[in-house]
Amino acid sequence: MSRNNLPLVLLPGLLNDHRLWTHAQATFASDREILIPDLSQHESIVAMADHVLEQAPPRFALAALSMGGYVAFEILRRAPERVARLALLDTTARPDEPERARVRRGLLELAGLGKFKGVTPQLLPRLMHARALESQVPQVVMDMADAIGREGFIRQQRAIIERADYQPLLAAIKVPTLVLFGAQDEITPLTEARVIQAGIPGARLEVIEACGHLPPLEHPERTSELLGQWLDGRFDA
Repeated sequence: MSRNNLPLVLLPGLLNDHRLWTHAQATFASDREILIPDLSQHESIVAMADHVLEQAPPRFALAALSMGGYVAFEILRRAPERVARLALLDTTARPDEPERARVRRGLLELAGLGKFKGVTPQLLPRLMHARALESQVPQVVMDMADAIGREGFIRQQRAIIERADYQPLLAAIKVPTLVLFGAQDEITPLTEARVIQAGIPGARLEVIEACGHLPPLEHPERTSELLGQWLDGRFDA
């Protein structure tokens, strides 16, 4: 199978579903198989990775955002021969620092008490650039969170808290890799992109300006353009 019709697996982030990748799916579905797994039903990154590998074709291109990036790293640790190329969006190879893990546990406790509120309007400015706040993106983000729901949120946060440190894996990643970040991401800052780029041999870093944590929604056309170039091998070292 040539790289031009390689199946594409797209992994969403925390409280995201297939709608995160609406533009990319529409862009690439005419010439390749697209798979967007549900990552809301498992309580560990390992289980999520196994779920993806069970569904995915024998060999595929893998693009992943945020929590999906942790799953992508685990897939590469477990079955590197199945991944032909890799795109990592607004994610980190590092585990949570103690303070961030403490905040996550606090959110888990609140959710366990029935106080899960999804993505509230107050949270939106942290998730996306101010430009996106005036678009349809906030409603899509809130709708996705509502669809994942309280139980899905609890499972995903538990998985994130307990995830491995994937920094030791980076040097072993030998496939063409695109690291794509929003320049103004407040959730996963650009410093994390540079750690990944430095760690993966030949990785290409692309930064989208006026963009926060969700490039596929905030700048769907540019994101799909860069993913298309990555799929076509234009960034290969």
